[in-house]
Amino acid sequence: MKNIVYVFLVLALVSCSNKEVLLPQVDRTIVATVEDHSPIYMFFETKEKDTLVDLNRKNSISSTNWIFNIDKRLPLKLVIPEVIKMQAKKSGSMHNNAESQNYFSYSDSIHKKLAFVPFTKVIYKLEKPKSGVNIYFSKNRILVDSIEFTKEKFEEYIENLTIEDLYKCNFCFDKKDSYGNFVKNYVFVTTLEVKRTQTDTYIY
Repeated sequence: MKNIVYVFLVLALVSCSNKEVLLPQVDRTIVATVEDHSPIYMFFETKEKDTLVDLNRKNSISSTNWIFNIDKRLPLKLVIPEVIKMQAKKSGSMHNNAESQNYFSYSDSIHKKLAFVPFTKVIYKLEKPKSGVNIYFSKNRILVDSIEFTKEKFEEYIENLTIEDLYKCNFCFDKKDSYGNFVKNYVFVTTLEVKRTQTDTYIY
């Protein structure tokens, strides 16, 4: 029975339309439960040789927390524009609750359960930063101004930065990467507990 439950959590969230979303798998939990939420789905579809996003937001209520259930196979360049539109829709709603949050869902592969990571205050920009130090995530690579770091070395690098230096850093993600890899990297960045108010995140 445990294996059946695990397969369900890892592989899919099934909507009322019987489509499934293959969730990213990450080896830790940031947020374990989210109450009072609305689900938003982004399904993976193909048409001939093209990959498409099928967005289902029928049950989104602006006053609630929003959980984005996004198929890990989708390319980031298709996902983020839809996320930006949904962020704008929520913030522009007259029913918006200032305390409500936005979360990406994923599967915790160690504890075998559904998990969530918040991104409410993140402002996504579909461009390359014009100044500062670019910290670029692409699949399993971390590049700091084109110099490759291991995760361990990168953690040391971040820990040794002053607040002033940290404000010069731009967190960037490869638009050609899969959404699944993006979530793994995003959760990793979240666990670093970077103390700064800058929320701009670049996708290029």
